[in-house]
Formats: sequence, C-alpha cells, structure tokens
Amino acid sequence: MKKLITLLVVFLVILSCSKERGNMIVKGEIKGLKKGTLYLQKIKDTLIVSVDSIQLFDENKFILSDDVVSPEMYYITYSGISEDKKLMFFGEKGEITISDNIDEFGFRPEISGSKNQEVMDKFNEVNQKFKMQRLDFIKKDFEARSIADTLEIVNLEKEYKKMVRKRFLFTTNFAITNKDTEAAPYIALSELFDANLYLLDTINNSLTDRVKKSMYGKRLQNFVNDVKAADSKK
Repeated sequence: MKKLITLLVVFLVILSCSKERGNMIVKGEIKGLKKGTLYLQKIKDTLIVSVDSIQLFDENKFILSDDVVSPEMYYITYSGISEDKKLMFFGEKGEITISDNIDEFGFRPEISGSKNQEVMDKFNEVNQKFKMQRLDFIKKDFEARSIADTLEIVNLEKEYKKMVRKRFLFTTNFAITNKDTEAAPYIALSELFDANLYLLDTINNSLTDRVKKSMYGKRLQNFVNDVKAADSKK
C-alpha cells in the first residue's frame, strides 16, 4: 500500500512538472494566503478571462503562465475566504517574479522581470501624486460649495484646470520618453483618452516601428483614426 501511495505521489509530481508552460512564467509568493485559487487573467474582447490558475493549500508560493504574443496588462485575482481582489502587472515574454501580501493585495506588490512594468511603476509614482491632488480639489470644492463661497469655487476651478493640463503634459512627455516600450501606447490609451487629439497624435507618431506593431500600438493608431474621423464630421 505504501509503495502504491509513493508511486502515485511520484506520478503526480512528474505530471505537474511536465505541464506545458507558456512563454511567460509568472511566479512568486503571496504572504498570508494559505488557501484559495489564484487566477491569471487578461482582457479579451472587452471581457476579463482566466488563462491559468492554481489552487493553494497551506502554501503561498505559485507559478502561472501564458503565451504572450504582444506585451499586455494582466491581472492576478484570488478566491477563497476573502473577497476577490486584483493585482495588475504588465506581462511580457520571460520570467516575472511577484511578491505581495494578502492584507494589501494588489496595492503595492514587488514586481521584477518586466521592462514595461518598470516603466509603469515610474509613471504611477508621479501619477499617484496627481490623483491625490485631484482628491484634495474635490474636498476643497465640496467645502466651498457647502458655505456658498463663490469666489473660492471659481479659483478652485481655475487651479484644477491647470493641474489637469499639467498632468496631460507630464503623461505625454513620459510616453514619448518611453516610446520604445509597449507601456507608452497603453498609458496614452488609459490616461489620455479624453485629452486633446494633438497630444495623442504626438505620442502615436513618436512610437518606434516595433511598438507601433504591438497590440497597444495598433489600438492607439485605431483610436487616433477614430477621433480624427469623428472630428471631421463635426
């Protein structure tokens, strides 16, 4: 009986090791997560779909994979005792290592092995400051309106518009500086979709030929074309 169990364990180990992996390997550790299922997900046709998963039992280390044709944004989610949360990262070919903890899952993970993620980390560091400024403006605007301070409301609106223009210019310059990464068109699509067409077109024209052929590069070109077509009909 013991021999049978041993053979079964060996067989299962061999089977798990022989599982075909994609050209992107995502491995790491979620501290504090002892039980649940981790899912590797991405957006396909506007829907979030799972491309790989792993069940964890008293183990917080994981390995997930997918075949990446063009670098794109991925998500890691989990189901278990706690409610679902998301960890975003820029996936690309190669090995990516992720370290996080269950209490702040997805808030401040440590990610290495992805060049595009390194670019996103630098962008998010500054963009987070703009987000905090926006929240501060909302708070001040609410307070001014609660006491009907018309002069303060007008001043806040002017300052807010200046902040928005500053964020648009920073985002545009950052994308152009990183024109050789797929993160550049992704940032343009996710952060400047409501910006002046000139800024989007400037980023689009700055991209390297390789990036223009990427998934997000093609999407940015299509988006710019659609905006231009819409403007021409006005």
